[in-house]
Amino acid sequence: MTTKETKLYDILEVKPDVTENELKKAYRKLALKYHPDKNPNEGERFKQISAAYEVLSNPQKREVYNKYGEEGLKERGGGGFGAGFNPMDIFSEFFFPESREERQTKARNTIHPIQVSLEQFYVGATRKMKFTRDVICKKCNGLGAEDKADIDVCKKCNGEKVEERQMRFGPGMVQTVQYECSGCNGEGGTIKKKCKSCKGKKKVQEHKLFEVHIEKGMANGEKIIFRGEGDEEPGLERGDVIFILEEKEHPEYTRQDTNLLLNVKLTLNEALTGCSNNIKTLDKRDLHFNFLPGEIVSHNERKVIHNEGMPFKNDPSNKGDLIITFKVEFPKKLTQEQIKEISKIMLPPEVEIPEDAVIKNAVPVSAAHIRRHRQKYDKEESDDNMHGHQCQQQ
Repeated sequence: MTTKETKLYDILEVKPDVTENELKKAYRKLALKYHPDKNPNEGERFKQISAAYEVLSNPQKREVYNKYGEEGLKERGGGGFGAGFNPMDIFSEFFFPESREERQTKARNTIHPIQVSLEQFYVGATRKMKFTRDVICKKCNGLGAEDKADIDVCKKCNGEKVEERQMRFGPGMVQTVQYECSGCNGEGGTIKKKCKSCKGKKKVQEHKLFEVHIEKGMANGEKIIFRGEGDEEPGLERGDVIFILEEKEHPEYTRQDTNLLLNVKLTLNEALTGCSNNIKTLDKRDLHFNFLPGEIVSHNERKVIHNEGMPFKNDPSNKGDLIITFKVEFPKKLTQEQIKEISKIMLPPEVEIPEDAVIKNAVPVSAAHIRRHRQKYDKEESDDNMHGHQCQQQ
């Protein structure tokens, strides 16, 4: 029996039976994690993640890959894994999909993920982001050549910029797919004498500094858009610059919508006899609360402090709640003297032991102990099933 190929699923860290929604979540997580702006040395990893998603997000390509693997993609006209696509196009289209009409009239948007701390989401922040963008060469006005006469129409596509291929997905399933012309790289023509300023690329790069204002209460995944501040393309409207906010993990607080979750440790003494406790909030305030004597706090008990959660984005004067889960730390061992003192205060219940009772000690359960018994049970069950099968044959 042939083992099915799972390389593309492994790249996205998902199983072959992954749903469309799970696939999108996996790509979103990994694409942000390994984006070149965040991890400059992970360019190849980012490309593989995008290439895997490009195949598996297409139902027809996914079906071909599931049946025939990477070789099947090549043989059926798909160009193979990672061929003929730009990983940044996949990223841009996923995070900020545009209409077909807009893609035909507008340059590609530029998307940058920004890591934001929970404190910055809480109090607001301004981040200065500098990056390079493409602008049309002023010397040749985007021709790429010294003069119009220096441009010949591409003989392979006759200036159409694309070429067509037949892609076979299965028996009787053929689709015509358009690809960027390989003769002119989608330019529609070839340049005989290139512009000295842009070297025939039609564009040059310039630096741009952006001030990104993160409002109080903004959330993970939100976008901040600078309209018309992105790359330029000849004959197209300028693209946008889009910053995607990515929340960094906090060592103490966890965000849940507009609420904040916090674990607070208590000693057994504090849980039983009361205590005072102090919490440092995300905006560096001291939040103090008391447990009165006689107020017993159980392990994993939750209490809420209203209006101490995350600010509402559109009304930052109002906040969600702070939900505290108390973790009571029990002592590992007691001395005989401690046992006597506790027994004086908290008398243990009297238990009547029957005369024929078997007396044993309860000991801690180890993982190895559970594993041994699991293996023994599985073996016995397997032996029973085999015995039952032999009985049926007889």
